[in-house]
Amino acid sequence: MKLNHLALGLAAVATLVLAGCSSSASAKTQGKPVKIGILQLINQTGLDDARKGFEQELAKQGYKGAKVKLDYVNAQGDQSNLQSMSQRLKQDKNDVNLAIATPAAQALMKADKQTPMVFTAVTDPQSAGLVQDPKHPSANTTGVTDMTDIKSQLKYLKQLFPKTKTVGMLYNAAEQNSVVQIKTATKAAKQLGLKVALATVASTNDVQSATESLAGKADALYLVTDNTVAAAMPTVGKVSLKKHVPAVCAASTMVQDGGVATKGLSYKELGRQTARMAIKILKGKKVAELPVESPAKTMVVKNEKMMKAFGLTDADVEK
Repeated sequence: MKLNHLALGLAAVATLVLAGCSSSASAKTQGKPVKIGILQLINQTGLDDARKGFEQELAKQGYKGAKVKLDYVNAQGDQSNLQSMSQRLKQDKNDVNLAIATPAAQALMKADKQTPMVFTAVTDPQSAGLVQDPKHPSANTTGVTDMTDIKSQLKYLKQLFPKTKTVGMLYNAAEQNSVVQIKTATKAAKQLGLKVALATVASTNDVQSATESLAGKADALYLVTDNTVAAAMPTVGKVSLKKHVPAVCAASTMVQDGGVATKGLSYKELGRQTARMAIKILKGKKVAELPVESPAKTMVVKNEKMMKAFGLTDADVEK
């Protein structure tokens, strides 16, 4: 009988010890901040807004203060920076990484195949090699694209500026995002009876001269979500006014920085949508269970100053 009591006592003690250990481990896990790495390609309004939206949604969902550790790095458009920063984020062993723009996502995916990654502001993740099947991501990478309805936007351009015969398009041929969009836009423009004039830039330093040249050949500009052009949109806007050639842009932020209007996406909303995917991963979802998503919201965005310069009213742009 005494042995039985002794066994029961020891079992009870063991249970308490194990419970204490479990409780202690649980408390430690709960007290440990979530680590999120963020790699951004370059400073430009759209990418900045995507990051802000991502961080805002994290905070809204309770990932703020001591509960989260954000490690943000910006490559400033430099490929060697992308590579070294990707290696650094890999070494940090984050719970999840965020890549903002296609080159950032490609560099981070190449450097780190172990840490779950979400991307945002990526136009065509499949052609960029980030996913084989957007519906079934298999490379520990998923996210939200910024692909817009290009043909609808070109129809909108014709609606705003019906005298347009030739549309000019400016882009960086080194950006996979842009090449994909330009092919789609060129085809769509021809289907709508528009001629196309193209100009390429290698850096923001080329944007002014390229825009001036293009403005001499086109009646209006259609600008895809090209990171180099987006970073220099204030310059495009100045040329647009000087040459009196309006610009309709794929992204709302590009309109704010120098375009006339668009029916497009909000990069802050895109960032928030991406954050919700990251949170699912943090809560235990596997990347393979999260298909790549398209923008959940689009809207009419207008630039009052540019509208006035080109004789447009609110009624014109909101049709």
